[in-house]
Amino acid sequence: MSTYKVAGVDKEEGYQTVHKIKDDVASTHSKNVLNGIGSFGAFYELGDYKNPVLVSGTDGVGTKLRIALDVQKYDTVGIDCFAMCANDILCHGAKPLFFLDYLACGKLDSDVAAEIVSGIVKACKETSCALIGGETAEMPGMYQIGDYDVAGFCVGAVEKDEIIDGQKIKEGDVVLALASSGFHSNGFSLVRKVFTNLQEEWEGKPLYETLLIPTKLYQNAIDELRKQVCVNGIAHITGGGLIENIPRILPKGLGVEIHKSSIKTPKIMQELQKRAGIAEEEMFGTFNMGVGMVVIVSKDKEAKALQALEAAGENAYKIGFVKSSEREIVLE
Repeated sequence: MSTYKVAGVDKEEGYQTVHKIKDDVASTHSKNVLNGIGSFGAFYELGDYKNPVLVSGTDGVGTKLRIALDVQKYDTVGIDCFAMCANDILCHGAKPLFFLDYLACGKLDSDVAAEIVSGIVKACKETSCALIGGETAEMPGMYQIGDYDVAGFCVGAVEKDEIIDGQKIKEGDVVLALASSGFHSNGFSLVRKVFTNLQEEWEGKPLYETLLIPTKLYQNAIDELRKQVCVNGIAHITGGGLIENIPRILPKGLGVEIHKSSIKTPKIMQELQKRAGIAEEEMFGTFNMGVGMVVIVSKDKEAKALQALEAAGENAYKIGFVKSSEREIVLE
């Protein structure tokens, strides 16, 4: 007899997944969430905003997920998924309100799915964001058994007169770096090509533990910073590195000079470059090089901004300045 289960889709495993995650998901909800898991759509009330602008972002974990699958460690990739989305909308001053995830696989294992979602829940709680919905898709024939893909969608809000869009950036402003926690979630097709032995020892532990360190969340630190100084621009340093991401926020006619010698590049990235003989330009155009986020402030606010970021627990330091230029990024 032909059944959906015989065809490769186990509905009962899906029900088990919902059962295992529902309490964790509910723990992220605030009074603004008006319904729970099970409806066709999730309801979220905006609350106390006066003139809100919604800001949305979507992203996935990329091939970093392959490492998690190979070593069967799934608790961090959910953080990556959330952070890649939330850090993007933070660049415009938006606070994340709610998040939805999409988990696709060849054969669903409710324990694995629950572990992935637990990472998303952890990240949501850190930023007071509600996980209000998601989709688990079991697709035999599309994915190999044991394979998973994870993507997410984040919606945040910012008061219209508080939007950060880079238009306040001016010549003479300083560029501050907020340290990354590692590779974050970019460049892993190259990372995996170079680091083929995930179990090799690196700084006293298996290499995969360093590679799976999740993408850092900057929401709380930036919130504290904005209470004390005016932030003229923010760039999330993801795929394309400093070279491609900083120009996304610069007004026409302005460029940024970055002092490479001031950047604190993690040892694991230096090792990657050394093993594969990767050109410096390729490194800076692929990886964050130790800079997870860039903040641009007026020169007279530099000291106060660095003090505020340090008080918020960030390793922040100056890496350059804004100047009148036809070239958007100059690495010196």
